[in-house]
Amino acid sequence: MVPARTSREVAVEVLHRVDADRAFSGTLLHRELERAALSAADAALATELTLGTLRHRAEVDWVLSRFTRTPLNQLPSRIRAVLRTGAYQLMFLDRIPPWAACAQSVELTKRFGHAGTARLVNAVLRRIASSPVTLPCDEDTPDGIALRYSHPLWLVRRWVERFGVQETRALCRANNLRPAAAIRLNPLRGGLEAAVAALRAGGVRTAPSALLPEGARIVESDPQARRSAYAAGWFVPQDEGSMLVARLLDPRPGDTIVDACAGSGGKTTHLAALMANRGRIVACDVLPAKLAAIDRQCRRLGVTIVEPRCADARRLAEAAPGGADGVLVDAPCSGLGVIRRRPEIKWRLSADQLPALALRQGEILAGAAAAVRPGGRLVFAVCTIEPEEGPAVAARFRCSQPDFEPLPIAAWPPGAGGAPPAAAIPGSPGTAFLWPQRHDTDGFFVAAFRRRT
Repeated sequence: MVPARTSREVAVEVLHRVDADRAFSGTLLHRELERAALSAADAALATELTLGTLRHRAEVDWVLSRFTRTPLNQLPSRIRAVLRTGAYQLMFLDRIPPWAACAQSVELTKRFGHAGTARLVNAVLRRIASSPVTLPCDEDTPDGIALRYSHPLWLVRRWVERFGVQETRALCRANNLRPAAAIRLNPLRGGLEAAVAALRAGGVRTAPSALLPEGARIVESDPQARRSAYAAGWFVPQDEGSMLVARLLDPRPGDTIVDACAGSGGKTTHLAALMANRGRIVACDVLPAKLAAIDRQCRRLGVTIVEPRCADARRLAEAAPGGADGVLVDAPCSGLGVIRRRPEIKWRLSADQLPALALRQGEILAGAAAAVRPGGRLVFAVCTIEPEEGPAVAARFRCSQPDFEPLPIAAWPPGAGGAPPAAAIPGSPGTAFLWPQRHDTDGFFVAAFRRRT
């Protein structure tokens, strides 16, 4: 393939890769935008076409099915992506003239297909433009919610059963909104005020977070200004919910902390900042590439207390043999709490995949517990809101680990005047949820424990 040259080509290529190769949209979109070197406006359009089409795929596909006899799953992946992005423009983007959406889609089809597919795309999109259709959906039923808000029916059904119709609609609606450009300010370069001032001087205007002092949201900036501020180590792109998870561990200067599933180091470096860069953090992951990413993050941010270590979280006693003051377990999960950032997740998962994920989480949590010293803290978190994963795993852990007691969560979310939360597990303190529709964060389940002395 020749590298993409326009915003629509970028969107089609990313959607093709997401569909055909099960790639993640965020990482791939960033890579394709870097290769294409688009203007800020064109990069924004590519992002809107990619993520918007994924968010509203069920509705887009239903409309397409009204105007073509060829099932979408029988078309080549890139042609399917052209049709979806074209229909999305016609249905959701008023600022793009219908003739432009149709014409550009046909030109893309000529690049990826042949004369027959170009005629198909032209005919289908022109029919949609000239004869818009209304969704025949009742928003008081799971089927209607699933179509109107483009979520898989199995997921909507279980949410309606748990939360009711109104809350399910609100959750699905929140999942389809574009999340704020949340960032974590880095105080290790001179303090939070210095970070805000440096961002402002570089052309990045922010608004403070209502949830925590180191959080902010980017209000205005151009991509180059943002890249420069990032390279200088002034901030980390991070959702406020993710920041709240690290704060829940309450790390203190001088502590020994273990990040059991450190990934690329977002929460690891946050822990270091909360510790004022004093103490010791062992950041564990099984993938060398992740450990290399942690090392790069630490150098960029000025973090000096992190020790990346290749270690299986299920055997964490070897990572901190003297016992850690705190252990963070940000366990692998379905990711169904971050649909608004990774909309492809909702189209990839099924209910029968959740038990295996929960089993793995339980093994990791039990292994991580071995690294906690008497009196030490253990925080378990997953970016999902499904009961089989976080809540059930935490409940089993409590039953099987009598040395650990729940650590009450005083207010949730902290920093926003939150009241003590109703326990996420009935009858069990020290557990809580974050909800996209209530807190404007990613969805998380958290459980906090203390090892008895």
